[in-house]
Amino acid sequence: MLLHLDFSCDVPIYVQIRNQIVLGIAEGKLSAGEKLPTIRALSEECGINMMTVSKAYQLLKQEGYIHTDRRSGAVICDLQKPSGPRPETIEGLKLRLSELRLAGMEKEEALELCRKLYEEGE
Repeated sequence: MLLHLDFSCDVPIYVQIRNQIVLGIAEGKLSAGEKLPTIRALSEECGINMMTVSKAYQLLKQEGYIHTDRRSGAVICDLQKPSGPRPETIEGLKLRLSELRLAGMEKEEALELCRKLYEEGE
């Protein structure tokens, strides 16, 4: 699994891992039933502590993106069942839209940007 981690970024590494896996699922690069690398393998590949990868996997599991067990490891869940967005996701979107508004972006511009980004993920 090829991740692009930015060690100089303010975003914690475990969050970067989580975000890239979520993007991979949304973009169809990772599919239901696909195994993720073991914690040890991913930590060695990225040159990071195993606890960092473990924290990312725990977060993904809590959010319902993966399931884990001792035999099969971490596996992408089948997300075809619509469950609606999590409240934290809605709050995050609200914050980002507020930031766009404060940056001077008009409503139609923001909606067009959202439409464009949404279609990129299809």
